[in-house]
Amino acid sequence: MSDASIFMGQSERREELFLAMANRHGLVTGATGTGKTVTLQIMAEGFVNAGVPVFAADVKGDLSGICMVGEPKDFLIERAKKIGFDDYGFEAMPAIFWDLFGEQGHPIRTTISEMGPLMLSRLMGLTDAQEGALNIAFRIADKEGLTLLDLKDLRALLMDLGERGKEITTEYGNVNAPTIGAIQRRLVVLEEQGGDKFFGEPALDIKDFMRTKPDGKGYVNILAADKLINSPQLYATFLLWMLSELFETMPEVGDPEKPKMVFFFDEAHLLFADAPPGLLQKIEQTVKLIRSKGIGIYFVTQNPLDIPESVLAQMGNRVQHALRAYTPREQKAVQTAASTFRANPAFKTEEAITQLGKGEALVSVLDLKGIPTMVERTLIRPPSSRMGPITPQERQQLLKNSPVYGLYEDAVDRESAYEKLQKKAGERAAAQEQAAAAKAAEKQAKAEAKVSTRETATDRFVKNVASSVGRTVGSSVARSIGNALVRGILGSLSR
Repeated sequence: MSDASIFMGQSERREELFLAMANRHGLVTGATGTGKTVTLQIMAEGFVNAGVPVFAADVKGDLSGICMVGEPKDFLIERAKKIGFDDYGFEAMPAIFWDLFGEQGHPIRTTISEMGPLMLSRLMGLTDAQEGALNIAFRIADKEGLTLLDLKDLRALLMDLGERGKEITTEYGNVNAPTIGAIQRRLVVLEEQGGDKFFGEPALDIKDFMRTKPDGKGYVNILAADKLINSPQLYATFLLWMLSELFETMPEVGDPEKPKMVFFFDEAHLLFADAPPGLLQKIEQTVKLIRSKGIGIYFVTQNPLDIPESVLAQMGNRVQHALRAYTPREQKAVQTAASTFRANPAFKTEEAITQLGKGEALVSVLDLKGIPTMVERTLIRPPSSRMGPITPQERQQLLKNSPVYGLYEDAVDRESAYEKLQKKAGERAAAQEQAAAAKAAEKQAKAEAKVSTRETATDRFVKNVASSVGRTVGSSVARSIGNALVRGILGSLSR
């Protein structure tokens, strides 16, 4: 490798990837077993030696050997001699291992707030109505100062919104219980896929992906993706989130002499599979604009048809390993791959793609003027680091000696939306209890007051008897007085 380029291999000429053009993105394609991982490995070695930090998803575990000194095997030595690679030697690349599940590398976490409703909706496969409800939830959380860190924060917020549905309808729109319930079910699925480990704190500082050693070499950040690949939506969403974080935090640098960082995304088709139009547009925009931040993105996939045309058009540096053409779709893929190269009159590109052997590739890169070079049939150089995976014991030792060891291992659960909403619910329940108790006491007091003024049956009986007796006695007295008066009047008349 020169100071300005990465030696890729030998064709009719020396094939080099120019560092000044490396942020113009790239594509490595080819059928399984044709050498894509080795190509990725030698490119990563070149960037690391040039002082450029690298991030690479290790889907099969094969890339982990990059952190170990290569073994001088006969076929490697023979390949180096065949292509005139006189400076070929063996060395290990500095590496940091990461794992969303915290099993084979340092944990990677982000918060629900940083992920945002758009990518969360993509991650959970929500409908338009459900995505709308999630956007409302984020808007209310922001307005009410509810920090969303992990899944339990989001669940608590959605539960609160479900109880306040009628209250918020006028201002934000209808948020009904079935929609909230559907989102909650998707959160359970996400948690089962490992989302509970991905969301939380301490959140990843994206600058830890951009570390370099004192001797000037960059680090290879290797994401253990052998388990993650079984959750394709989580894998794709994580990659997109990472690009978005870099895009937002990195300054504009234009066209630097070498990239600030380079990403290799293996199984790249998962990033685009079943992506809704809005999210696909965001991916395309990020890929297009992140170049000016000095970030190079290299997609690694089997079939160039896996990449949308609008994204494919941004890939200036291309390495095409062998493709098979047994089915109509495979034949179309070969035609597509051939048409993206600048033709070489020495051979037919479409035929060459199907005839390439292991370790061979068609290579076309951007020259220093930004013009694609003519495609060349190339023998890819052998790697200097180990080919194949490291052992679990080697991995553990590397993790303990890592420059970020201890920064992310222990999860932190500080006060956030869940705790605040729990407190709010407790206060609301206490207030409701107090109000219910006051209402009950008031009702009891009224009942007692009513009882105190009400005549009992005995009281009414005694009163009625007394009235009857009074009337009877009164009548008797009146009759006695009347009789006496009558007798007196009659007596005086008789005299």
